[in-house]
Amino acid sequence: MASIEEYSLVLSSIRSAGSEIDLTALVETYSTLLFRVAFSLLRSQAEAEDMVQDVFVRVLEHQRSLPEVREMRVWLVRIAWNLAIDRRRRIKPDQMDVVLAETLAATSISAEKALDEAQRMQAVLRELERLPKVERHVLLLSSLEDLNTREIATVLGKTESAVRGLLSRARTRLRERLEKGGRK
Repeated sequence: MASIEEYSLVLSSIRSAGSEIDLTALVETYSTLLFRVAFSLLRSQAEAEDMVQDVFVRVLEHQRSLPEVREMRVWLVRIAWNLAIDRRRRIKPDQMDVVLAETLAATSISAEKALDEAQRMQAVLRELERLPKVERHVLLLSSLEDLNTREIATVLGKTESAVRGLLSRARTRLRERLEKGGRK
C-alpha cells in the first residue's frame, strides 16, 4: 500500500492554501480501512491505492461541508464504496483473472498451498458473486470491513432492520451453497 507520505504528496498538490482540515490525520486514521474496502471489491492493489487517493481528493473538494458530517468513518467508507463500485463496473472479467494471478504471485507460500487456497477462495468468490447484489454488499461490509448494521445501513441507504435481514439471508445462502459444493 502507498505510504502516508505518498498520499500526502499527491494530495498536497491539490490542497488549497490555508486548508482547515488535518489531512495527515485523516490519512493516518482511515487509509488502511479505505484500502480494504477498495481491495475487497477491486482485487487490485494499484486500483485500490488509486481509489483511496480519490477518496481523499473528494474530502478536499468537500472540506467546507465536513463540519456537517456526523460520522467521518461511515462517510468515508460510503465514498470509497461508491467509487469502488464505479471502478468495478469498468473492469473487464479477464482483467479480474490477471489481478488474482498477480495477488497469488505476490505471496510467498508454496505452490500447492497457493493452489488449495486459490481454489477455496475461487469457490467463495464464485458463490459470493452469485448472491443478489445487495446481499453481497452487506456481507462484504460486515465481514471484511467490520461495519455494524447501523453503519452498513448508512453506507447503503437502507434501514437497520433491512440490513439485518439481508445479512442473515446472505450468510445462510453462502453457507448452503458452499456446503453443496457450489451447486444450486
